[in-house]
Amino acid sequence: MSTDSYKSTKKILLGQDNNALVMLFAINTLVFVLINFVKIVYFLSDIPIEFFYKQILDWFTMPAIPASLWVKPWTILTHMFTHYSIWHLLSTCMWLWAFGYVLQDLAGNNKLIPIYLYGGFVGALAFLLMNNLFPAMERNIATTAPLLGGGAAVMAVAVATTTLAPDYRIFPLINGGIPLWVLTLIFVAIDFASLASGNGGIAAAHLAGGVMGFLFVKALHKGSDWGAWMIQLVHWLDDLFSPEKKHQQKKHAEKHFYRNNRKPYEKIAHITQQRLDEILDKINLHGYSFLTDEEKAFLQRASNDED
Repeated sequence: MSTDSYKSTKKILLGQDNNALVMLFAINTLVFVLINFVKIVYFLSDIPIEFFYKQILDWFTMPAIPASLWVKPWTILTHMFTHYSIWHLLSTCMWLWAFGYVLQDLAGNNKLIPIYLYGGFVGALAFLLMNNLFPAMERNIATTAPLLGGGAAVMAVAVATTTLAPDYRIFPLINGGIPLWVLTLIFVAIDFASLASGNGGIAAAHLAGGVMGFLFVKALHKGSDWGAWMIQLVHWLDDLFSPEKKHQQKKHAEKHFYRNNRKPYEKIAHITQQRLDEILDKINLHGYSFLTDEEKAFLQRASNDED
């Protein structure tokens, strides 16, 4: 019996409300359009383009000098959504989609944005440390290019997704699918090859972002969700400004296969959606061949009921 006929009912669609992946696409694109619209205004006004960099772009990108960062501390957040060229933006969105879609499929909708933000924050810290603790690696820190783009954040998402399910198969029509770890190796090779001759601080930021993604998933395996406080904060703010749609506390947390310290495979006499979801999670993690005879029979009964 093929497992292709059993699709998880918890799939997150791109058109779904509050889709984290679409929200990240929208924020990155909106910031890009805003910055380049202002640049066009400068260009049409015959204002020297150097003024645009100093008066506009510098207020979105994160400087390498701590003293400058104190003047504009918000850039530790805005830099990871700021892309100057269309190719830079497309590269971020392409890799974010490749790994973010899989992450949402495996871990739900509430993990992507926290991992993205953690990766960007830790990457920014590594950027500062590399440029200030090891100044000999840079010719002149005062002229060091600022940090911008979602490179470290996307690296965190890529490593987190691969740590969660390294054998997850993409492009299943190609000889049974390509393991996710292969795509990750390609991404890492391309990313660091493009940074080889650039600022060492940016390479350190991407490396730190990847480490953050790895640690985030390892914490999930131990039952600790580092992004829970972000989700609770968003819900609190949403409830504050929209009291008519209060977020109700769920009695049972949403279950995903990274919570592997539970006993999910208890025998149930009748077909329930919870039982079906648990078996589908097991298929995603180990494959259909790892199901017990009772679990295969359960799926067969569920398939017959759907027919």
